[in-house]
Amino acid sequence: MSSSTVPRPSLEGEGFEIVVIGGGVNGVAIARECARAGHGVLLLEKNDFASGTTSRSTRIIHGGLRYLQYAEVGLVRESLRERDRLVRERPHLVRPLRFLLAVDGEHGQSALKIRAGLWLYGKLAGARWRTADEGRASRELERHLDSGLHWSVFEYDDAQCEFPERLVAEWVTEAAEAGAILRNYAQVLDIQHQDGHITGVLFRDRLSGEECAINCRWVINAAGPWVDQVCADASIPTGGPLIGGVRGSHLVLPRFEGAPQTALYTQAIDGRAIFVIPWNGQILLGTTEVPDATDPGKAVPSSDEIDYLLNCANRLFPRAALTTSDVNYAFSGIRPLPYMEDAAPSAVTRKSILYEHKQDGITGMISIVGGKLTTAASLARRCARAIGIQPEPQIEAAVPIGSASGIDAALRQWAHSTACSTGVPQEIVLQVATMHGSRAPNIVRLAAFDERMLQPLCPHTTHIVAEAVYALRREYAVTLPDILLRRVPAALGACWSTECGRMAATRIGAALGWNQEEVEWQLETLEIERAAFLRKPAPGHAARKSPSETQRFA
Repeated sequence: MSSSTVPRPSLEGEGFEIVVIGGGVNGVAIARECARAGHGVLLLEKNDFASGTTSRSTRIIHGGLRYLQYAEVGLVRESLRERDRLVRERPHLVRPLRFLLAVDGEHGQSALKIRAGLWLYGKLAGARWRTADEGRASRELERHLDSGLHWSVFEYDDAQCEFPERLVAEWVTEAAEAGAILRNYAQVLDIQHQDGHITGVLFRDRLSGEECAINCRWVINAAGPWVDQVCADASIPTGGPLIGGVRGSHLVLPRFEGAPQTALYTQAIDGRAIFVIPWNGQILLGTTEVPDATDPGKAVPSSDEIDYLLNCANRLFPRAALTTSDVNYAFSGIRPLPYMEDAAPSAVTRKSILYEHKQDGITGMISIVGGKLTTAASLARRCARAIGIQPEPQIEAAVPIGSASGIDAALRQWAHSTACSTGVPQEIVLQVATMHGSRAPNIVRLAAFDERMLQPLCPHTTHIVAEAVYALRREYAVTLPDILLRRVPAALGACWSTECGRMAATRIGAALGWNQEEVEWQLETLEIERAAFLRKPAPGHAARKSPSETQRFA
């Protein structure tokens, strides 16, 4: 791939206890959990870590309020517990967020039923999850909602992870520190078994082109929407499809007139649940639910989905009069939901399933079906126990939602003292800390000893070159899109342009000694991958209002 990529040691003939296939949030969580328990782990990801479904989510850490209507109380309780843990352990990435639930009187459920659901949700969450200024956000929203409908607005609390790619990057680093071997750009070609027992894996290192056969006792297939493909390529029997892929598309919009200042959870034009969420200085709107059995790597939003989401937004905020010209970009991902024939996508369980292939005559292999960003860590613990590993004990502790102000004060104090001792400007230290948490001192030290590392990646961002260099040296980034889309996600910003990409490539290259050919190659790679991921809709028309569209997404 890149001429500057450091060659990786060959793994030909090596032995591991566990091979995890898939470097999304679930696969990385499993590798991390098993490695921390002292077991030999190899993680293989055919592209970059978190480049699939993880980076195409709605980016919220929620307990699953809507799962209560399907009586999945256990899943809600698990999600709330894991939400608390993430807020406590990763406060720089996972932050409490006030949610508004808006229901119109014509199509919504009864206020009594909603209040009952919110009461139960609050009881499961615990009284600690309460924010100040209750009611103010609701009153502000009601001023902008379509006045032709009678809206009931309720409030509750959940959390947001603006950049789950960063969460995965941190877990990747922690897995490596615990002894796991991690390889992105490593495609599994075959899973070997003998007499019904898993014996090894054959994979191709896409950086070197080498094919490696390694030995192992367990294979964990955590390939997300590619789970069935992995099984098919290796002739692993399953007795039918495990994954019922559902495409979810999102729009990223500029902040428009009346846009909520906090998260909005409401009904779409067909009664489905959608979110309107402040994100990365923009508004994230989604998602759709469209059955999709095509290649998950080629998932793109259809024009109907884009129109559907715009119609939803304009129904809520008619004064905004949004058209495709207003969309910064759209993106899609495939949810790896369990296959359920003829079931509506919204009714398919969001519980994760550990499919043990011994029922099909193969022992030593588990495929992960389903799963959520919120519950990746608990899924990893379940998977570890299923293969005979006792995970580290979990500390249960309350997380007062109001504690963020105390964290901010401590963070600012640390940033001030660090700036004084290193000479790195305080605002840069603070920005690095809010993105990288406990890893921030390593990045600040890089910036303190080289002025090139202090340069911003482009004029529109506070991210600096040192963050990019750290991603290449310590977080397994290989290419410019690995850095700018997933480790230091500046290229997800509203103001990003080709000129920004060129400046970032040039400045990173100067710090690392890239020649001009390498800079051009990295820039071209970024432009190709970003354009494939973030689609700019064709401008020039308002969303179509088609009656058939309501049926299509119901």
